[in-house]
Amino acid sequence: MTIYIDVVLIENLIMNFIILLATGIILKEEIKVIRIIIASLLGAVYSIVSYMSILEIYSSMILKIILSVLIVYIAFNPQTMKRMWKDILIFYLTSFVFGGAAFALIYIVKPQEILMKNGLFLGTYPLKTIILGSILAFIVLILAFKVVKSKITKKDMLCEIEIQLNGQKIQTSAMIDTGNLLKEPISNTPVIVVEHTLLYDCIPKEILNNLEGLLGGEFNNIPEKIREEYSSKLKLIPFSSLGKQNGMLIGIKADFVIIKDKEKEEKRENIILGIYNKSLTKRGEYRALIGIE
Repeated sequence: MTIYIDVVLIENLIMNFIILLATGIILKEEIKVIRIIIASLLGAVYSIVSYMSILEIYSSMILKIILSVLIVYIAFNPQTMKRMWKDILIFYLTSFVFGGAAFALIYIVKPQEILMKNGLFLGTYPLKTIILGSILAFIVLILAFKVVKSKITKKDMLCEIEIQLNGQKIQTSAMIDTGNLLKEPISNTPVIVVEHTLLYDCIPKEILNNLEGLLGGEFNNIPEKIREEYSSKLKLIPFSSLGKQNGMLIGIKADFVIIKDKEKEEKRENIILGIYNKSLTKRGEYRALIGIE
């Protein structure tokens, strides 16, 4: 059976592109087609190297892991290690779904002209298998995520928290935000994001109503007594979000926070409150964001 290297390259390029595109959609990443094409081409070139046995270490597990890291980094440019490993995990899971779909089609179709070498399936049918496998894989992924989302209602994502700050207690609803991985960079302390109006009984209004000025280094509107008291208490917390890659929050350490759900309560003393100067929701269903950790 004659195998054309350019055909193998194009087929793997298409499959890699579809897998990375699906990964980006699942992760809700900003899709940059040129980056995905470059990453897909890297994977396709590796397939050629693997097929032709150009390098003796082509099948090394370490090399495959390094290749996966490079592909994900080129495609999505994650800014933190946590984000990198999350992207790699979803990339592998998506690849397994697509690979499973392709194997299922091979089993059903049972093509006569098929060759497997160094982990690559080659033959006269692959392009059709790619298209059909991609459709099948997308359907499986969509149905799977719909099932998962149907099990997680909005009510399940809310909990009650009690905050004590400067001797004052506040109770509010918080949303469990899986994307909230904020930590105070120096102490590595977890951060709960709270609306600034929630803290009016705990922190002077001169500070809460001047958060933007404080971030810009303006202290003229803060009375000297308050400035002296809070200069060592306030912390700067960098964050990234959609539309704002280099944001900053003013933070302050809570005395403690009690997290309540249907089954138990947990008291945490090492918590930073990230003060948000706007409302988190229009209807006020919750006034704080709490991370999984």
